Amino acid sequence: MREIKYIVIHCADTYSDMDIGVIEIDMWHKERGWKGVGYHYVIRRNGIIEVGRTETKTGAHVAGYNSNSIGICYAGGKSAKGDPEDNRTEAQKISLANLVNDLKIRYPEAKVVGHHDLFPGKACPCFDVQPLNT
Repeated sequence: MREIKYIVIHCADTYSDMDIGVIEIDMWHKERGWKGVGYHYVIRRNGIIEVGRTETKTGAHVAGYNSNSIGICYAGGKSAKGDPEDNRTEAQKISLANLVNDLKIRYPEAKVVGHHDLFPGKACPCFDVQPLNT
């Protein structure tokens, strides 16, 4: 099993009216030449959590940290004007908190970070993830 040091939170950089999930992200990532969806989990607008890569597989979501992290992506993150925006639904917030709590039980030493914490200059995931560490 991989040693998990980070639980990395991402946004899909999609508008709030775009209900996308693993299938769409898998297609987008393959178009980039990747093997498939780079995230381990994707949270749809309605809060449903979809499994992307299994936790035993290395993700493709944050350069330099993929081998020791779990990647979670929520649908959204872009305002109507195209700017970064925390536009998570209440259902997404609840699902994210529950998923992180579950992962912290299995990986108690893992630190919850946003993509921007590991890759400065990124707005993703468009909110402060530090409260998820408690």
